[in-house]
Amino acid sequence: MEPFSLDSPGFMNLLSSQTSQPIDVGSIGVGSSTVPKPVERKKWTTQEDIVLISAWLNTSKDPIVSNQQKLGSFWNRIAEYFNSSPQLSGYAPREWSQCKQRWGRVNEQVCKFVGSYETALKEQASGQNENDVMKSAHDIFFNDYQLKFTLEHAWRELRFDQKWRSNSVSRDGPKEKRKEAAETEPELEEVRPPGIKASKAAKRKKHGNEAALDQIESILAKKTIISNRKILDRLLGKNADTLSDQERTLKNKLISEML
Repeated sequence: MEPFSLDSPGFMNLLSSQTSQPIDVGSIGVGSSTVPKPVERKKWTTQEDIVLISAWLNTSKDPIVSNQQKLGSFWNRIAEYFNSSPQLSGYAPREWSQCKQRWGRVNEQVCKFVGSYETALKEQASGQNENDVMKSAHDIFFNDYQLKFTLEHAWRELRFDQKWRSNSVSRDGPKEKRKEAAETEPELEEVRPPGIKASKAAKRKKHGNEAALDQIESILAKKTIISNRKILDRLLGKNADTLSDQERTLKNKLISEML
């Protein structure tokens, strides 16, 4: 075999064939690697928030599975409920981790706004309506947390649920509850109608005069009606959410008696 020579025709032909095609330098990333574009995060819409809240409430209150499932299974059920909702037809599906993260933010913000709204209610001046209270609640929220509350639609979905209602009441603490009870009960005692013993005592004193007894009973009955009306007017004048169980029972009883 002849020794290989750089001047041989075979080598020159090989070199020519390798360099005959132009090299597109722009198509080659010299000294760099291809960087993938970041995936755009899709914002949650109001409709998605409402369906997510419904999914959480229905799944968490299911007596069969609410306390007997693992965390992953729980959020998988919520994601399944969410993605199968006809209200989200045409929307891209969400992963369970996305639902969990969004719910955490919704729950946190709504709980904070519950406190702001309760404060606004306590500071409500005479003549102010619901719109005034809401504006005040938003202002209180902004002053406390230095950001605007943008989840009012979520708060309106959750505000009457027991969990958030309890949270809003507990912010005032047991001392506030005792104070309200102390302010309410004496008012009821001051206008309490005469009892059975008082009526019997009046009858014994007037036993010799049936006409007088009838008159006394009539007066007592009228006083009872007037007292009950005063109590009912006072209860109706209060915010229904601040009434105690005793007051609600008394109010319903008086209303039925008046009908």
